[in-house]
Amino acid sequence: MHINPYGQDPVLLAADLVNVPPSSTGELVERCLAAGVSRDWEPVGSDLPAVRDFLRRWEEVVDAGPGAERARLLNALLAESTGPPRLTDHDGHWHLHHRDDGLGLAGVLRALLATGTATHLATRGMDRLGRCAAQGCSRVYADVSRNGRQRYCSARCGNTDAVRRHRRRTTVG
Repeated sequence: MHINPYGQDPVLLAADLVNVPPSSTGELVERCLAAGVSRDWEPVGSDLPAVRDFLRRWEEVVDAGPGAERARLLNALLAESTGPPRLTDHDGHWHLHHRDDGLGLAGVLRALLATGTATHLATRGMDRLGRCAAQGCSRVYADVSRNGRQRYCSARCGNTDAVRRHRRRTTVG
């Protein structure tokens, strides 16, 4: 997976893995490959618990809200998860890597998700990550909308919440 100029793909993968945690290393591998993560690693049993631990810490970034605390938490993940940026052409195309060579799946994901999230927030806005505003839903969303006003994890939650608000107004009024 390449980190596009907005960090969209990695931050969406992080949100997806938090919202629907993989139940096995095999499922984690399948979902990463389906999302476009390049396979230059072999999965091991310790990948799943390491990724789950990273995602718990990534959720702290989500829950911190925009601002200095969010930046501090994400900077800590970046410091622990990434290496110095460097150019590489391992796949025949020059691009930046923000990690060392030879990392396993968990190490690759930590670097990819931390860097992608930082890119997403720095380019689109520190408020472009949050929890669904629908009552009873706590799913994470990464706002990749054009106008930057996403408040729900899905159209379904947005529509359900709109119907709930409408019914509340019409029964009260």
